[in-house]
Amino acid sequence: MYEHPLAKYFRKGVRQPFCSGCGNGIIAQCILRAIDELKIDIRKIVFVCGIGCSGWISTFFNADTLHTTHGRPLAFATGVKLSNPELKVIVLTGDGDGAAIGGNHLIHAARRNIEVLTILVNNRIYGMTGGQVAPTTPHGMRTTTTPYENIEYPFDLCKLVEAAGASYVARWTTFHVKQLISSIKKGLLKEGFSFIEVVSQCPIQYGKYIDIREPAKLLLMLKDLSITKDKVKLLNEKEIKEKIIIGEFVDKEVIGFSKAYKQLIIKARGKIE
Repeated sequence: MYEHPLAKYFRKGVRQPFCSGCGNGIIAQCILRAIDELKIDIRKIVFVCGIGCSGWISTFFNADTLHTTHGRPLAFATGVKLSNPELKVIVLTGDGDGAAIGGNHLIHAARRNIEVLTILVNNRIYGMTGGQVAPTTPHGMRTTTTPYENIEYPFDLCKLVEAAGASYVARWTTFHVKQLISSIKKGLLKEGFSFIEVVSQCPIQYGKYIDIREPAKLLLMLKDLSITKDKVKLLNEKEIKEKIIIGEFVDKEVIGFSKAYKQLIIKARGKIE
């Protein structure tokens, strides 16, 4: 009998909770493939999730998971990492959970450079709660709470996190599976705060408002809209307005917060003694 090569990481008897065609299934498999290729013991990984569609990604992983309050996964993750720096900590959050109510935590996690890998799923809408406008919803788009059009402009989350001081920053879409796996592997090995934004399809809510409900068409749309950061220089502002700029934006070596904190404790003890 055939068994999926990643089945060893699945929690027995738990079914995946996603809507048909949701990009979260792709992201879940990319995470497990990265862990498998690096041969990291999943028992030494803690997943920290917020409220939203992305918060369900680790539900069927046979691993320790903290399901936290809305917008607070990075606060909990910081506590986990400081209490046991030997653990790998992966935060799974969404554009609402991580960039709206949790936006302040995102900024300060990057500023502190805490050794946490944050994977932010950006489906550009509130997918689980009815299709409301999100901080990443494109300008001019209709949603449940912007029935005429969205007059706000979306966050560029990668620029935000880069400016705050993260060690590793990248953006891919659910179409770019190989690149995403590679970035997750880098993020897991990075010393410091790693941030990967994954632009994902949402056939139920986002697809409803752009009148594309077929998941395959939405994936191809993400492919067609994507442009590498190197090609941006060849286009004018109007040409890149609707594009999704993908690639690695930051990859630097800076001491992580928990390591710096440990060094501070040793230094302080020496002075006291």
